[in-house]
Amino acid sequence: MRCNTRRAPLASTDTILVTGGAGFIGSNFVRHVLARTSGKVVVVDKLTYAGSLLNLAGVIDDPRVTFIKADIADRIAMGAAFTDHRPAAVVNFAAETHVDRSIDGPMPFIDTNIVGTFVLLEAALALTRAQSPDERKAFRFLHVSTDEVYGSLGPEGLFREDTPYAPNSPYAASKASADHLFGRTSTPTACRPLSRTARTTTVRISFPRSSFR
Repeated sequence: MRCNTRRAPLASTDTILVTGGAGFIGSNFVRHVLARTSGKVVVVDKLTYAGSLLNLAGVIDDPRVTFIKADIADRIAMGAAFTDHRPAAVVNFAAETHVDRSIDGPMPFIDTNIVGTFVLLEAALALTRAQSPDERKAFRFLHVSTDEVYGSLGPEGLFREDTPYAPNSPYAASKASADHLFGRTSTPTACRPLSRTARTTTVRISFPRSSFR
């Protein structure tokens, strides 16, 4: 990971904003945070086909959890979420997924995966510009990507850290586009400045198929 490890770590009492937090992976991350920190979690989810409050059963009533039903592409809703809760970190799981769905109807993938990610970045940038230097230094934005941005693997072989991007579906192209908003690097896990003036850090993570073998 290309991160400056000398940066101030998040405190265990900080607020984390988790988009797509009612999905399978997102909800498990919410449980992980609640079990290992004393901080607050703001869950943002549109509750479409991939999200359900049933995934948050047992934690949705935790006083440390705030649930916001909203679209990450909604500038007003996201601006309010960042202003009201002032998260110290953002974890972006929210995405339209599945190749076949993207071929049948690509527009939601553009709206959520590209525009939605941009709206989150704009809200985060506005927040960090109003933060103290120490808060800005500690702020993190974790964007979760997909192995699909690397294209088709074939029956054999593995994706490597230096595998070129080769998206071949609207889903893959939309996720690759979102990744490039953070700045493409040679590694699937990379830290980048949120902007040249904000002096804070975003982190983009892709999960190659080799990670699950």
